[in-house]
Amino acid sequence: MNVTCRLCHKLISSDDTVVYDYGVVHVDCGRPRCLSPEEHVLLYVFCWDHAVARCAACTESFRQGELGADPFASRTYACPHCHSDLTESMREHLTVCAMLPQQLRRRVRETHEVTRRLIKRGYRLLDRTDVLMRELEAALDELNDTRERSRRKRDEQ
Repeated sequence: MNVTCRLCHKLISSDDTVVYDYGVVHVDCGRPRCLSPEEHVLLYVFCWDHAVARCAACTESFRQGELGADPFASRTYACPHCHSDLTESMREHLTVCAMLPQQLRRRVRETHEVTRRLIKRGYRLLDRTDVLMRELEAALDELNDTRERSRRKRDEQ
C-alpha cells in the first residue's frame, strides 16, 4: 500500500510538500514539490534582496525578482534561461541563508526532516495494516471453512 493524497489520490513521496487536513494532502496537487506558504514568507521577508536560487544547468544565481514569479501566486520557480525547476534550490537556500535567524534555519531543517519521517512512518503503518488485513482475511476464510465442515458433518448425521 502507498500513502496517497486525499484530494488528488496521487502517491505522496517524502519530497512532496504536504499538510495534514483530515488526512495527508499536497499543498498544491498540481505541483507536489512546490514551496509551502511558510517557505514563501521566509523567502519574502528575509531573502528578497539577495540570490536565493542557483541553476545547476546554467550555473547562474538568481534573486526572486529575477525569476519573474509572483511570490504569493506561484509555488514553483523556473530558471529564466533554461527553465529548470529551481524550487529545491530555493528550499535549500532557506537551510543555509545567513539572513535567516539561526533558530528559523534550524526549524526549516527540522520541519523537512519531520515531514520525511512522518511520510516514511505512514508507509510502514500502511504496510503493517496490509499484513494484518491479510491475516484477518485468512482467519475469516479458515473460520468459514470450519463452519462449512461443521455444517456438512451435522448434515451427514
